[in-house]
Amino acid sequence: MTHRIAVLLASAALVFAQTPAKRLLKIDDMHRFHTVGDPQISPDGKWVAYTVGTVDAAADKSDTDVWMVSWDGAQHLRLTTSTDAESAPRWSPDNRYLAFTSSRPGKAKGNQVWLLDRNGGEAQQLTDFKGRLSSYEWSPDSKKLLVMIADPDPNNPEEGAAGGAGRGSAGGANAPAPKPIVIDRYKFKQDVQGYLNQPAPRIYVYDIAAKKLDALTESAMEAAAPTWSPDGQRIAFLARTGKDADRYNTTNLFVMEARAGAAPKQLTTYDGISANASRGRPEWSPDGRLLVYLQSTGARQGAYNMNRLAVVSADGGAPRILAGSLDRGVSAPRFTRDGSAILALVADDRSEYLARIPASGGDVQRVTRGANVIGALAQGSDGRLAALYADDGKTPEVYAIENGSPRALTHHNDGLLAELKLGATEDFSCRAKDGNEVHGLMVKPPDYVAGKRYPTLLRIHGGPNGQDAHSFNFERQLFAANGYVVLAVNYRGSSGRGEKYQVAISADWGDKEVLDLQAAVDHAIAAGVADPEKLGVGGWSYGGILTDAMIAKDQRFKAATSGAGTAFPLALYGVDQYILQYDNEIGPPWKVGMEPWIRISYPFLHADRIKTPTLFLGGEKDFNVPLLGGEEMYQALRSLGVPTQLIVYPGQFHGITRPSYQKDRMERYLAWYAKYLKGGDAAPAIAQ
Repeated sequence: MTHRIAVLLASAALVFAQTPAKRLLKIDDMHRFHTVGDPQISPDGKWVAYTVGTVDAAADKSDTDVWMVSWDGAQHLRLTTSTDAESAPRWSPDNRYLAFTSSRPGKAKGNQVWLLDRNGGEAQQLTDFKGRLSSYEWSPDSKKLLVMIADPDPNNPEEGAAGGAGRGSAGGANAPAPKPIVIDRYKFKQDVQGYLNQPAPRIYVYDIAAKKLDALTESAMEAAAPTWSPDGQRIAFLARTGKDADRYNTTNLFVMEARAGAAPKQLTTYDGISANASRGRPEWSPDGRLLVYLQSTGARQGAYNMNRLAVVSADGGAPRILAGSLDRGVSAPRFTRDGSAILALVADDRSEYLARIPASGGDVQRVTRGANVIGALAQGSDGRLAALYADDGKTPEVYAIENGSPRALTHHNDGLLAELKLGATEDFSCRAKDGNEVHGLMVKPPDYVAGKRYPTLLRIHGGPNGQDAHSFNFERQLFAANGYVVLAVNYRGSSGRGEKYQVAISADWGDKEVLDLQAAVDHAIAAGVADPEKLGVGGWSYGGILTDAMIAKDQRFKAATSGAGTAFPLALYGVDQYILQYDNEIGPPWKVGMEPWIRISYPFLHADRIKTPTLFLGGEKDFNVPLLGGEEMYQALRSLGVPTQLIVYPGQFHGITRPSYQKDRMERYLAWYAKYLKGGDAAPAIAQ
């Protein structure tokens, strides 16, 4: 017996010695993670194509390639290797080709459709469109493509490349001067797109054999999200029509024959936002009789939309709302292959799950469960399902969904995650001073010791229409690895808690959210986790807006980072992209008076109450929340003598995409918090 125990102990010691010790997450790990997305099931059900995004830190650029994995998960094949990004993999229905889009060099400049023959060989360029290709879809017979193309920009000789606020700049010393930008529409700017002075994209049908491109819609329709009917004879799409349609954001559902000269038929009539192309296009039933789409609230509550599921006859008639009692937002709807039900993703209190809703009406059936996030749902011709799956300790990977259970197909980040010692993520709830129940996530340091108080960071999500959920979050884990407790709070205005919860902050920004965020901090202190003398706060976009509100109303915070935010919305009227929200939710100041504008501008107008050292950051070309918002607050605190700094990222929009700038931002976060919460010696150095 003694000998047996000794052998077992020796074996255990050997196994332990062979298992490398896990380490803490580092900033340099940021660009070691691969971004997996856009799963697509082959018609024969044997493969799933998808994209993998990587970063070349030395070259300071990102790249995306197309991969595929066998349905059993045994074979993984990288299909593209060029240094130019490839995206949008789509199988031809006859299973002969896998198409993708790329701006790689070819017979035409800009984003084009390329083909990979399933029998092998190099990718071949299929299209040579002029203008900007934004989407494409195979016809059911694999003979045509349904494409969205914007007319060429006469100021841009490299048409087809991504547009931006700097569009039209001279290309060299001898290049002709760009033409003046002429603006004549109500909403005239959008982040990344820049000034909206170009015609909207149109829907075209491209005959592959004849190489013929026929326009189906006019730019005046502002069409989006087209999709083929099952028989390939019609298309459905979303569009805005009428004089000054962008003033009301009136998006509706249309159907038309898939031929040039056919007249579109409008199926829905709503005053306000009726469908949302970014969260799901209209989808046909297998028999072509019905269309499912997303219906949401009117223009006044446009920022807080909670999409509901609706169906309507493709021939016209009254729409029906499905799952009307489901007080949660849905996205990515599509009919099951037998047409009896609709599959959709449901955002629900820190998670997102797959649901099945009977097409004839009835109760919502939850398909997947657990503290995780399901996204990018794909359905095969035989009904099999694939999706992206993520949880607190796992980045999104492609999974098969079988009988409600996720089965991993890809493992691009498993090796890196296996090296890391991550902080535990826990649910918590508390009550705000006005009685509201607040839900959030608390991430603790990997070596957390119960009973010890830690410096604590309140990190505020943007939106506000979004939620912090059970999905791997690099930022939260990086802060935890550096010894911080991190609070991620779904304040009022967040999704996942119902429509009333989302619209609670309408026209009253920086009020109820502050109560909810303060309650979370109070909870962490009362629980003996947070050190009340070492509190930090920060966020990006609406998270930056709320950071400004927090430090103006609560002097407990010793350090703050405010990214791409504003504390003086009145100064951004006509400067940012939110004119519809200003006019519909707040109201023009000459109509409603100054009171509501003064109320939501509290942080700037009471900047003298701010004592928190604050780091402001933003993109130079941000049209979403322009740099002006950060500049104003930086200048105010500098004038008041409060420690502050302004970081401007050249050429960047609202989202910081340049890898070196992404790393720089994280380094500055850590340095700023360390300086004021841990002492100057703890602050990491930043390359200047």
